[in-house]
Amino acid sequence: MPESVIPEELFDFLRELQSNNHRDWFNDNKRRYQTEVRDPAVELVRQLEKPLARAAPMLSAIPKPHGGSVMRIYRDTRFSKDKTPYKTNVGISLRHQANTNIHAPGAYIHFAPEECFIGMGSWRPERDVLSAIRQAIDANPKAWVKVRDQKAFRQHFEFTGEKLKTTPREYDKTHPMIDDLRRIDFIAVAPLSEAEVTSPEIIKILIDRVRAARPLMRFLCDAIDVPY
Repeated sequence: MPESVIPEELFDFLRELQSNNHRDWFNDNKRRYQTEVRDPAVELVRQLEKPLARAAPMLSAIPKPHGGSVMRIYRDTRFSKDKTPYKTNVGISLRHQANTNIHAPGAYIHFAPEECFIGMGSWRPERDVLSAIRQAIDANPKAWVKVRDQKAFRQHFEFTGEKLKTTPREYDKTHPMIDDLRRIDFIAVAPLSEAEVTSPEIIKILIDRVRAARPLMRFLCDAIDVPY
């Protein structure tokens, strides 16, 4: 039986980091981080490259320890009350080739001891992008509802993120799609268990989820006139 690319030790390290989130401990365990966390995450991205190119050719899988799809473990604490220096999760960003900004439609993979998932869509899109997505929903609500409620998609994914408490100024509060038009995040999340993440099937599972989210990604990309 093939081995999983993600070892159980990855979660062991992250649990220990949660209790020891300071530089002295991390420096003493940096080699463990590299071999048990960073390198397996980079290898996961490497193994995703070819199947992702078939399932979602506009998403980029860049298997590099620095400057690639695997996000840095170091937190930016400049504007945060939380001054702990390290993230206690693995983040993998599969960005759209047409726009490398993290707010463009893309995929995000998250591994943490309490929460593992793959997210698909647009998180906190900039104003023009958000406006274009809302206009697409307003122009073709039936197409949006078909995407949003598709059985294969909803079998795995749930929409998450924030909504406006008020109504966008361009739309009436009685609009039949007003609940979706209030969204400021167009992101859907499919949870993963730790057992799934550390199983030999994790590549297949992730690609299956990417395929299930294809209608959503196409709708979002069509709305802003980029290919998917």
